[in-house]
Amino acid sequence: MKKSIRDLGDIKGKRALVRVDVNVPLDADKNVTDDTRIQAIIPTIRFLQEKGAKIILLAHLGRPKGEVNPEFSLAPVAKKLSEVLGENVLFVSTPIGQGAEKDLEVLQNGQVALMENIRFYKAEEAKDDDMTFANELAKLGDFYVNDAFGAAHRNHTSTAKLAKVLKPAVSGLLMEKELKCLGDALNNPVRPFTAIVGGAKVSTKIGVLENLIDKVDNIIIGGGMTYTFVKANGFSVGNSICEDDQIDTAKAIVAKAAAKGVNLVMTDDVLVADAFSPTANVKVVDANAIPDGWEGVDAGEKTRAKFAKVILASKTILWNGPVGAFEMDVFTEGTKAVALAVQEATKNGAISVLGGGDTVAAVKKYKLDEASFTHISTGGGASLEFIEGKVLPGVDALDNK
Repeated sequence: MKKSIRDLGDIKGKRALVRVDVNVPLDADKNVTDDTRIQAIIPTIRFLQEKGAKIILLAHLGRPKGEVNPEFSLAPVAKKLSEVLGENVLFVSTPIGQGAEKDLEVLQNGQVALMENIRFYKAEEAKDDDMTFANELAKLGDFYVNDAFGAAHRNHTSTAKLAKVLKPAVSGLLMEKELKCLGDALNNPVRPFTAIVGGAKVSTKIGVLENLIDKVDNIIIGGGMTYTFVKANGFSVGNSICEDDQIDTAKAIVAKAAAKGVNLVMTDDVLVADAFSPTANVKVVDANAIPDGWEGVDAGEKTRAKFAKVILASKTILWNGPVGAFEMDVFTEGTKAVALAVQEATKNGAISVLGGGDTVAAVKKYKLDEASFTHISTGGGASLEFIEGKVLPGVDALDNK
């Protein structure tokens, strides 16, 4: 268990150096188009404000590759954060050095400052053990808080190294919630426990599948991965996405699931298209009878009902990845059926934890109330690596309870 801001003593007047993940989308006019990640850090900010701390936020935006690039400035995020908080957020254009320290001198108890993009510095993403940049950043704060679960799998200066030189180093409320919800689902689930694993490639989900087989009762496999498993069973997949170099892996996963008594829930029928296009001809065929020249793009009606039946009988649900090319409306029904079934199961008392950018995008596309799921993870890559059982550097570096 890692310490959180709840475990800190008197912090009134102290400077909290808080790593957050506000890597949000901007339109051409530099307006924030989705403030989900900003909303997610508000509880931590409010907690620190109530305790009378001075709050200094470190964050990144995009991939400026270690160079100052106005295109990736966090100034629009500071503006949006000011709106959300209903108070002025001080934007500091230089995150380190005497300029930063001078700008921060005016910060009052309970006030919030956002530093310019930390990735404007090559040392942020440096893979060496040089702690010079970490020590420089540490001068800005009296203690360190990591609330950036979405970047916790990065061994960067502001996400991991800083926690080793600025103490105490604790989690924020979002990080605490992420670790608890994902940890409880994986390690202390109410059964039956079902994992829904979608997405295009087996290769990106091997670790996830292998780790989950030791923990779950059911694994629903959907999305582009389906066709690698179909081919592994000796059937043709037409033009469907398929990783021939992962066929042995797919066979091994099937064998391991059988040996462990885990129910591997596979696709029965698929929607196929003669082109990957919204105007393509489509039809439903048996998953083992995909014709040449056609590609699988979504779960068929029988499969949707089969998936929903398993989901509705579950008490813990972990969902990572869509079960079809949901971005196109003609290929969206499978993922929509899964989303609605998970929502219904949650309403009936199941615990549902959703992870991965595409999964979150699907929930938004269908305009489902995010509060109708137990927890929607803010970390795509981080949640994936956590489910794989990997150590996240940004978590590992925090103080233990």
